[in-house]
Amino acid sequence: MSMDLTKYIASVRDFPKEGILFRDITPLMQDGPAFHEAVSQLEAFARKCDAELIVGPESRGFIFGCPVAYNMGIGFAPVRKPGKLPRETISCKYDLEYGSNELHMHADSVKKGQRVLIVDDLLATGGTVKATIDIIHQMGGIVVGCAFLIELLGLNGKEALKDYPIFTVMSMTDK
Repeated sequence: MSMDLTKYIASVRDFPKEGILFRDITPLMQDGPAFHEAVSQLEAFARKCDAELIVGPESRGFIFGCPVAYNMGIGFAPVRKPGKLPRETISCKYDLEYGSNELHMHADSVKKGQRVLIVDDLLATGGTVKATIDIIHQMGGIVVGCAFLIELLGLNGKEALKDYPIFTVMSMTDK
């Protein structure tokens, strides 16, 4: 029987601003067996997709993407906010559920034709991952799927990513 990982997610009202219910993943990360189970499920999907590279948006995508890449013996490429990467970058602006942002990747992060899986902690509206997909496509990469720890139901994130295989470890409401 698999673990009920929703028990390890804390809900914080009105963070980062009023009206938002923030799903805090740190209790899951602090519990070794729960963290291991979550990473194992993400890794199983990555293997199914035959991923050659894991890409993770800042910063919680690093937390889950890096151990998946390490376990598979493949590389990891970070997606960062402006001004965080020291070499030439490719960028994309996007909207998220409580504002807007811009993402950057090093211009040499993805090889042409490389099979890329995007790993992040949360699927909400899909804006962050859609921007990440746009950057990967600019470099000639092939997005083979998107994997998330949590899908927030009711925000239609899967609709924004409907052209790609999606895996979520768990689903929760945004209320």
